[in-house]
Amino acid sequence: MLQVDHVNAYYGKLQVLHDVSLTIQDGERVGIFGHNGAGKTTLLKCLVGDLAQVEGQIHYQNQAIVAGQVHLNVRHGIGFVPQGHNVFRELSVEQNLRIAGLMHDPAYAQTVCEIFPILQERKLQLAGSLSGGQQQMLALGMSIMTRPRLLLLDEPTTGLAPIIVRDVLTSIRDINQKEGSTVLIVEQNVQATLKQVDRAIVLKSGRVIFDGASKQLLEEKSLWHLF
Repeated sequence: MLQVDHVNAYYGKLQVLHDVSLTIQDGERVGIFGHNGAGKTTLLKCLVGDLAQVEGQIHYQNQAIVAGQVHLNVRHGIGFVPQGHNVFRELSVEQNLRIAGLMHDPAYAQTVCEIFPILQERKLQLAGSLSGGQQQMLALGMSIMTRPRLLLLDEPTTGLAPIIVRDVLTSIRDINQKEGSTVLIVEQNVQATLKQVDRAIVLKSGRVIFDGASKQLLEEKSLWHLF
């Protein structure tokens, strides 16, 4: 589904990614981990075309990702949820979902509410008045209103209470299993995320230093020095 070959990424003269290569198969759940500044968010930006200074090749469904052209790339079925609660705060939950689905099927909001029942309960409530966890679920719901085949998530559990973290991560697993979306998730909450993904990629100083089964990282504590 996704092929990344020898990618280097820059912010001005600063090189952040160094010769990154990886392959993501259709239907996988993949966690991307690493210290702050390891290049995790930069990698997601490269995958959706949200960075202009990129060398190397990125192909999604055999189509080249165009650097710096997000609007072109998302039309092919890529959903990207940046870090933070990316919702229209002055609009209701229902309005947020319908706006997200304008280019697709606004009626799909009912299916989204089956994955996130709290959105059905709060559909008339202003998004800005929701709790942090509820806003994050709304942001996820908005992303799947676009019916993505590939869903990129940048630290969706940041700032959430542990019980809400569990709910959000479980919902992400449901999106993968019920909707068939391939999921790439960048997370600092390593242990909880490893339980919900099939595979783990670890970045250090912009390089891939581990790419393997998530179970391997969970079971072998000796590998935790990678973080």
